[in-house]
Amino acid sequence: MTTQGSRPRMRVVVLALLGLGGATALVTPAHLAGQTAAAGQTTAEARVTFSKDIAPILQRSCQTCHRPNSLAPMSLLTYEDARPYAAAIKRRTSIRSKMGTMPPWYIEKNIGIQHYKNDNSLSDEEVATIARWVDSGAPQGNPADMPPPLKFADDNKWTIGTPDLIVKTPPVSVKAVQPDWWGPAGYADTGLTEDRYVAAVEVREVNDQQGKAAALNTVGGLFIFHHGIMGVETPGGGVSLGGWPVHEVGRNADVYNPEAGKLLRAGSRVGFGNVHMHANGKDTTGHLEIGFKFHPKDYKPKFTERLMPIGTGEIDIRPNETGQKVEAFMTLTQPTKVTVFEPHMHAAAVRMCFDAILGARQETLSCSGYDHSWVRAYQYEDDYAPLLPRGTILRVTGYYDNTSANRNVVDPRNWSGLGHRSIDNMNIMIMQGVTLTDEQFQAAVTERRARLKLKPGEDALGCPLCGFETIPAGRGVVPARAGQQ
Repeated sequence: MTTQGSRPRMRVVVLALLGLGGATALVTPAHLAGQTAAAGQTTAEARVTFSKDIAPILQRSCQTCHRPNSLAPMSLLTYEDARPYAAAIKRRTSIRSKMGTMPPWYIEKNIGIQHYKNDNSLSDEEVATIARWVDSGAPQGNPADMPPPLKFADDNKWTIGTPDLIVKTPPVSVKAVQPDWWGPAGYADTGLTEDRYVAAVEVREVNDQQGKAAALNTVGGLFIFHHGIMGVETPGGGVSLGGWPVHEVGRNADVYNPEAGKLLRAGSRVGFGNVHMHANGKDTTGHLEIGFKFHPKDYKPKFTERLMPIGTGEIDIRPNETGQKVEAFMTLTQPTKVTVFEPHMHAAAVRMCFDAILGARQETLSCSGYDHSWVRAYQYEDDYAPLLPRGTILRVTGYYDNTSANRNVVDPRNWSGLGHRSIDNMNIMIMQGVTLTDEQFQAAVTERRARLKLKPGEDALGCPLCGFETIPAGRGVVPARAGQQ
């Protein structure tokens, strides 16, 4: 308030920004205005509010997990929920592909293919918007600007939608403190009376401690299954492991190529012949549930999608050293459409890159960060999935940080090599793909050229022969480019 003859009194705005260091800043309105003007922004341009700008981002990319009785440790449904974590939200979204980023999507934005299904990552603009919101004091704005709240029909809903079939493995119990264990988790009958083709499959853990406070402040503290290799036992007694997912902590569902559904035969049993289990600080009993979505009964696949892992047993991770890398290679013997890029590494790992080499041409198809506490599989969008001719050399490069800077490493003084334990290491890309005949490959390249509107002689990342109108049958001998001699 100002009275006649007195000096104007300026109200001091105190912004308590939560986060590292807990620093408090004293800022005057005039100072804020000066900062805005210095940045060349108008007040309207600089005004970022939770209700108008931040809530829609959280709804799309965060609230599936960050809500009551779900996976994440805090809710981000309302302004009151989110405000105490404003600085943490800024920090975790700004680290992008690094360990601990939120949402947990580690594909690097500045290299390789950028078109993936179910990509819930934030754009550079959205990350910058969150930063501006936090730096301006994380204002709520007008509550009338809030988008309608999302409706979550079931706290335990499946991301693939309501499954057509759910198979539950036998229960397994783990003590609050005990050594890690590897072994079979058992199989269960599907109850199928007719063969069905699978369009999507999702695996999740259900245990008797879910919905309660975790004893350990890690993602693993919520679970007892670290990973499991899924298999299907056919009526004849054989077990098929090819093409079925490897369940891991945080891993997303598998949605198969619509032209390459996987066959689940009548009378089959589904389960896990090998799982890695660990203690979580509480006596816990749990099981795995496998949800299947089926194609219509008259569906017939055009292709067969299968696992095509690339890896090496030569692992030599030295103690107290970062920047270490391990390479693995594969040469394609048939034209191939790569559908899934999935790094599989262990605690010391921080990054994986996937390259294609054809003659003198080398290109990076995908690079991603890696966090052993939250594993991701990346499914390429159909029009951008790599289309590679026979003879292409695939290179997988894993990067490792075996120092105290890597929070997943228990003791960086230790050397590690190949092994099943998290303190051992692996360097595997669990690639999924479809092998093609020469005729199918020619048709796929022709379709890709048309859908991407490529001009004669113009190719695309992941499709090195898209610049050619006709691909010779049998071998990858490169003809003259379209329209050239």
